[in-house]
Amino acid sequence: MKKLQNKVAIVTGAAQGIGAATAQTLVEAGASVVLCDINEHKGKLLTESLGEQAIFIRLDVAKRDEWEHVLRETEQCFGHVDILVNNAGIVIQKPFSEATDEDYHKTYMINQFGVYLGMHVCYPSMVQAGGGSIINVSSTSGFVGKAGLMAYNATKFAVRGMTRSAALEFAKDNIRVNSVHPGFIHTPMTDENISEAYKQKAIADTPLKRGGDAKEVAKMVLFLASDDSSFSTGSEFLTDGGRLA
Repeated sequence: MKKLQNKVAIVTGAAQGIGAATAQTLVEAGASVVLCDINEHKGKLLTESLGEQAIFIRLDVAKRDEWEHVLRETEQCFGHVDILVNNAGIVIQKPFSEATDEDYHKTYMINQFGVYLGMHVCYPSMVQAGGGSIINVSSTSGFVGKAGLMAYNATKFAVRGMTRSAALEFAKDNIRVNSVHPGFIHTPMTDENISEAYKQKAIADTPLKRGGDAKEVAKMVLFLASDDSSFSTGSEFLTDGGRLA
């Protein structure tokens, strides 16, 4: 039997990058997966390639009513939620003097509030499922500060604290909550929003001397989604090529 046979998963930010690799990996492991993203075109194309085990639902993670819609559709199609991967995120790289209130608010709403909403809306379904696993995707920027990324830093540090708090509260319901912290990963988000100078420095600062692949992060998510990590909760898992060693 596959590791995630008969499990139901929701993955946000699933149209590309780490989210897309994660959705594909979970389907391959036997899960029924709901891919969520604001990019309907890419999301639907990927979902079609994954077969009957996957559906796509448009989701703005910063809106509770859209989360509630996703949950209703998920339960109607597949059943109660066993796995939640809060992966959706953005990065806006600007010097502090050029950053705007709107930049900060947008980053917070997606990267932090969206994680909160995902857990808050899906928690009751996971209780009814008899337990499950929540994986919140943070970053190495949740451990160390980085110039030009104050809002991103703030949200990724916050995800660590939210994860630990949820792990303590949800343990009684057999729901594990862990965070994953990628280093520099080659994704459309990093390619389009991070300067070339920053990319080169990130690779130079990584002992393995390369950027990571989204599939490498997805394999960590699979570990945390499965019973292989059954005694891990409230913990932080690095996929950074040794960058924080």
